[in-house]
Amino acid sequence: MDYLPLYHKLTHTNCVVVGGGSVAARKVKLLLAAGAFVKVIAPELGDELRARLAAAEITYMPRPYVDDDLSDAHLIIAATNDEAVNRRVSEAARASRLPVNVVDNAELSSVIFPSIIDRNPVIVAVSSSGKAPTLARLLRARLETFLPKRLGEFASYVGRKREEMKAAGRKLSRDQWERLVDVPPEQAEVTFAGLLQEDVPLTGWVAIVGAGPGDPDLITLRALQLLQRADVVMYDNLVNREILDYARRDAEQIYVGKKRAFASTRQEEIHDLMLVQARAGKNVVRLKGGDPFIFGRGGEEIASLTDEGIQCIVVPGITAALGAASYAGIPLTWRNLSQSVRFVTGHRARGSIEIDWNDFAKPGQTLVFYMGLFNLPEICGRLVAHGLAANTPAALVENATLPTQRVIEGTVSTLSELATRLAVTGPSTVIVGEVVRHRQKVKGSSSGEAARQSWQ
Repeated sequence: MDYLPLYHKLTHTNCVVVGGGSVAARKVKLLLAAGAFVKVIAPELGDELRARLAAAEITYMPRPYVDDDLSDAHLIIAATNDEAVNRRVSEAARASRLPVNVVDNAELSSVIFPSIIDRNPVIVAVSSSGKAPTLARLLRARLETFLPKRLGEFASYVGRKREEMKAAGRKLSRDQWERLVDVPPEQAEVTFAGLLQEDVPLTGWVAIVGAGPGDPDLITLRALQLLQRADVVMYDNLVNREILDYARRDAEQIYVGKKRAFASTRQEEIHDLMLVQARAGKNVVRLKGGDPFIFGRGGEEIASLTDEGIQCIVVPGITAALGAASYAGIPLTWRNLSQSVRFVTGHRARGSIEIDWNDFAKPGQTLVFYMGLFNLPEICGRLVAHGLAANTPAALVENATLPTQRVIEGTVSTLSELATRLAVTGPSTVIVGEVVRHRQKVKGSSSGEAARQSWQ
């Protein structure tokens, strides 16, 4: 972050604005709306500020700026068309450790003004850190369309109800407050009365959530909603850390990942931790890479919780096979070429990969091996040994859906050597079958690049 967004309480504080034109007038309007006492210093005033002076809304010093003008100020705005004056104001303010904004000059400013959506007491601020103010205004305009005009009135209503509940020694759960906020304002009173009749749950819920294959834009809307409601987020090694930014800022984040050759959290410990958190009344999101029910142990975790009477929610995610194939431009099925797709774990169990190799070596299907990099020589060797043609196309997708994604194409007889020679080390998905030949025909159309490059 270039700037830490803060909301500054200016009620009954002294603010100095240097400049008397239309730009200064816009800043004065905001300061007055925030309840500040505003002193304007300028040789002359424009029409808008003269009107405010006539209405006794501002104090006016009809002269050029001098450094002593900042002695009793809490916030300084430099809004003149003289760069030398603006710089003097900035240097004097910084020397006195006072927050200063030089309009349209982020370099000279210690604070900047965002684009503001005012639904008091709800205030939304959008900033581009001073780099693209037009973009910030466009984003604000878009957000305006999503926020009801009566949002502030509704926020005040909820605030009053919170104080009433506190005075009466009662409370609603977080889920109940969220249900109240979700209803239209005209239904709030009826909903609130109904919530008072409910028992506050003594335990929280646990959501087993698929985080997708890596690209944070690929999580589902339901996953996003639950992340913003969770008190605790427990996440795996393959979860993109950027997805954690979608969670509430005050949510506890607990890493419970597993990684080859590193100390890992035992599955039983994960079960116990989820149970402890839920029994403490906390809502938990268990965030898992890909889809929780495909090589993700989601079924085991659900069973352990439901046996203990904990409410569970399951949110599917885009699994690694689908994400890797799509972003690599490989169709997993092709008419008259591949009639089935088989997902296989490339992880060894009891020293070997235990599958029916004769069945998997048959033609007319697409094989997708999860976690296949470490055992790639065995996978390719066994497929060939059990009858799969050595020239069958195969591809390895490293870091699927991420900016660092890399696709290596070969055959089952060459892919392992290629992966070694090209120093593949990241999480990898291996795709085997004739469909890999068709990658060039759709290459790029499913890569997601256009979507990632467009801010729209």
